[in-house]
Amino acid sequence: MSPPSLKNYAWLSICAALATILLKGIAWWMTGSVGLLSDALESVVNLAGAMMALAMITVAEQPPDDHHAYGHGKAEYFSGGFEGLLILLAAVGIGVAAIERLLHPQPLEQLGVGLAVSVVASLVNFFTARILLAAGLKYRSMTLEADAHHLMTDVWTSVGVIAGVGSVALTGWLWLDPVLALLVAANIVWTGWKLLYRSTQGLMDVALPSEDNDLVLAILDRYREQGIDFHALRTRESGARRFVELHVLVPGEWTIQKGHELAERLESDIRDALPRATVLTHLEPLDDPVSHADIELDR
Repeated sequence: MSPPSLKNYAWLSICAALATILLKGIAWWMTGSVGLLSDALESVVNLAGAMMALAMITVAEQPPDDHHAYGHGKAEYFSGGFEGLLILLAAVGIGVAAIERLLHPQPLEQLGVGLAVSVVASLVNFFTARILLAAGLKYRSMTLEADAHHLMTDVWTSVGVIAGVGSVALTGWLWLDPVLALLVAANIVWTGWKLLYRSTQGLMDVALPSEDNDLVLAILDRYREQGIDFHALRTRESGARRFVELHVLVPGEWTIQKGHELAERLESDIRDALPRATVLTHLEPLDDPVSHADIELDR
């Protein structure tokens, strides 16, 4: 059974981003805190990322065609990379605003009400992130996972900002607000870098995670007990879809039918262990020396 459309989750993220922009914008307007301004700016990034996520999920869900025989799953990596770039740009903007406020401190106003509004916005982000992360893990959507992790980073950022602004209210030290904003910017840079790295790895056909690879090797070991051998195992990811290729070495006297039936069973076992996997096998005679000389990528 094919997985449901993930676009509804992207729409949820868009609605949450709009709500938090409004709430955090109100909190900044009421207090004048550059820390809360940095928090609001990150929510703008969340909105842009959520809109990109919706667009790329729409592309990724399209079926294979004559020009994209392996599907459109890699579109999700563009969403992660785009969001990573937006995060880095937001960090620059936050840093500039924080340095200006550090050089020219200003008093903060209505801190109690402003912080209460920011707490509500953080709760919206928290529950949205939990929903997106659960869906991303369940349906292997890099886009939803990236959006969820970004939202959770936003939550922890908000916690830090609220703590810093609260500290200003208690101590009167105005420099705490811009200093905390600079720390927020540094945290955002780290998040953006991780998203960019993961997106680049996906576009570079990174191998499956070690836990997925171990599942494949365990299946192959069971078949080796039957006198079958394997080599040239290659794996990669394309969004939510996995690809597994390998050479299967069987006794040379086997009939084509027998070898075909073995390959069908093996491919089925791998697909059962790795949902949404495309498995390609290549049969070779076990006792032919040439069969052991085709492991390199170009053979």
